[in-house]
Amino acid sequence: MTTTELPDAEMTEPQAQSPRGRRQFRPPFRLPFSAWHLVLVPIAFLLIVPLLWMLITSLETQGEANHFPPILFPEHPKFDNYSEAWAEAPFGHFFINSAVVTLVVLISNLIICSLAGYAFARIRFLGRGALFVTLMATLMVPFQVTMIPVFLIVKWFGENVWAGLGIDHIGALMLPNLATAFGIFFLRQFFLTVPVELEEAARVDGTSRIGVLFKIVLPLSLPALSTLAALTVLTSWNDFLWPLIVITSHDQMTIPLGLTYFQGAHFVKWPLLMAANVMSLLPMLLVFIGAQKYFVQSVASTGLKG
Repeated sequence: MTTTELPDAEMTEPQAQSPRGRRQFRPPFRLPFSAWHLVLVPIAFLLIVPLLWMLITSLETQGEANHFPPILFPEHPKFDNYSEAWAEAPFGHFFINSAVVTLVVLISNLIICSLAGYAFARIRFLGRGALFVTLMATLMVPFQVTMIPVFLIVKWFGENVWAGLGIDHIGALMLPNLATAFGIFFLRQFFLTVPVELEEAARVDGTSRIGVLFKIVLPLSLPALSTLAALTVLTSWNDFLWPLIVITSHDQMTIPLGLTYFQGAHFVKWPLLMAANVMSLLPMLLVFIGAQKYFVQSVASTGLKG
């Protein structure tokens, strides 16, 4: 019996069909990137416009900064604005104050929030649920509601306990931020994703609770710790409202308060102000670039268990 060869078109027709027998639709061309980028790129451009405007203004003269319509490209970029801004105000002292406050707040948050978050995640004690709900409720209260009570507490603490942490001292910037409800919640959620079998094995070997936390849980929680550290640094470095309330002396000012050196009642030195803003932004930009790879991993893992 001889076999009849089918045309190539008939042989390849089943291959061009889906498992249900329907012909698959193939677009005439494919984008080399996701179609969502067509939406995200314009949004990203809108978000980066203020940064570009700040950078351009920092290279202009005072006349160009006040010109209308605005000058988008200065004819002769004035890079001396950065050295003038650094020399006109004691920015070195402001940087040191901001660095000290940020470093102390960072270390205290990582330690205290880790201990509290692990206690809420693993240790059963009376009133744990009610205490955690109360802690979470504080996240719903805006700072404008609590700033006067916090001010009175810090004032009392400086007058009766330790004068170094009182009003008009950088210690007053650290005391209310030594631990945050968000940090406790964030680490608690991540600790719940760590396999409890690892901790039980260590406990069988005689390791204490503190040893389990520092030897097993925290090494496995580096993405969450890195994300919390980056968020804490950004918040502490850029804080303006609380320092504005408790700090009055120039030698205790941080960078956000120090920027007021270039703002007067009737005149603002826009090029120097923008140059100072760029210099204050650079450390935070480096922190964000260094920690961004941990953001998605930690946020994706946090909250999988409630």
